Amino acid sequence: MLDTIQAINRTAAFNRWAGFEVESAANGEAQLRMRWRESDMAQYAGFLHAGLIGAMLDTACGFAAATVAGHVLASHFSVNCMSPAVGQVFVARARVVKAGRKQVFATAELFGEDENGAQKLLATGSAILVPVTPAAPDAPKM
Repeated sequence: MLDTIQAINRTAAFNRWAGFEVESAANGEAQLRMRWRESDMAQYAGFLHAGLIGAMLDTACGFAAATVAGHVLASHFSVNCMSPAVGQVFVARARVVKAGRKQVFATAELFGEDENGAQKLLATGSAILVPVTPAAPDAPKM
């Protein structure tokens, strides 16, 4: 499953630009990693932009859901920013809370990791995802 989710990740231009790396994906769980780039990821005060926080949480939830439901699309997601997003690396961990035939509920946490590997919880998110047929004919098979 990890190979499949990594292949899907590589097909997304935004994910490639952001540098999302899928570290794990199996059994309703997924973990992403992204290295900090101050040159194009910071908001006006120098923290990770909330758009990237949301993108990491949404993507992690989607990949966790994909491990149990195949291709999915978010129908709703929410983000709770709890601390200024600072780190050398950002790690998003997601898990499926409940998977049904028509909806998958997932949650995620985003951590900032410093140069010593210490992690701090920065944000949480949740998503409702729905199984879909991929629009791209060459989409990786689930």
